[in-house]
Amino acid sequence: MKLTIEQEQEIKDLQSQENKTKRVVAPELEKILYDAISVLDHGFVRVIDYMGDDTSIVQAARVSYGKGTKKVSTDSGLIKYLMRHWHSTPFEMCEIKYHVKLPIFIARQWIRHRTANVNEYSARYSILDKEFYLPKNEHLAAQSKSNRQGRGDILQGEQAKKVLNLLKNDAERTYENYETMLNERYDGSIVDENETGLARELARMNLTLNTYTQWYWKTDLLNLMNFLRLRADHHAQYEIRAYADVMLDTLKRWVPTTYEAFMDYRVGGTEVSSKGKIIIQKLISGEKINPEQSGLSKREWNELMLALELKDKLI
Repeated sequence: MKLTIEQEQEIKDLQSQENKTKRVVAPELEKILYDAISVLDHGFVRVIDYMGDDTSIVQAARVSYGKGTKKVSTDSGLIKYLMRHWHSTPFEMCEIKYHVKLPIFIARQWIRHRTANVNEYSARYSILDKEFYLPKNEHLAAQSKSNRQGRGDILQGEQAKKVLNLLKNDAERTYENYETMLNERYDGSIVDENETGLARELARMNLTLNTYTQWYWKTDLLNLMNFLRLRADHHAQYEIRAYADVMLDTLKRWVPTTYEAFMDYRVGGTEVSSKGKIIIQKLISGEKINPEQSGLSKREWNELMLALELKDKLI
């Protein structure tokens, strides 16, 4: 991970502040506020700002539900109730803002989550950093034979070395051409005094997708959890999962009660169809179940059995 001199100074200045506030604060999140938490080889995640905490969710719910919440004896119980019954609006009352440095190909996957405010580093205005993501050997894998958007067996020996060299050489070569077209090097020096540089908005299109970009990403708690439920899952691509894992820790620091309910009902739980419910009832009662007569497809059946950790019943 590499921070610019300006970014390092900004972090020092921000962390040296001592502000008094009447707003709620999350003590554990305050401990890492502004810190650059390393991700991948050159990336990072920083929490820049946040609004609200667990009590803000409870406050919003009680405004919405009025006296009905008196039946829920504790704030924890209310948050679990909201999570369990998919009451989403109270979680939208909390917001968080991140500064993220990430490879462009992950940014393009990430931006599919359209429920956030995003401001990205402008390569029309500035020169992109000379930094590229290069996977570690254990993350160089062949295409999965069963999953069109997943990885299969890890590449070994000379094959892995060849692929890594290709990735590195392509990134360095295209960046060198980028500097030549700009007629300006990364360090600010001029390539050729007699040449006129190409516009930055045009020169950037030559760069590889493993080049790093940066953005500010602000979202509410509900949509952060939706993002993490998908991207911290073991099926997600490793690179975006690495960012999601760091953000999952910030969630725990920020709203620990909500985090516990989220891990229980969203991450650790599973959704069951009406047909699946009937199968579970039969399993509990000791009845024999026939996959062919269950009304479920092979995929649905296997997903249910895996969720119930009944691998011996897979078909």
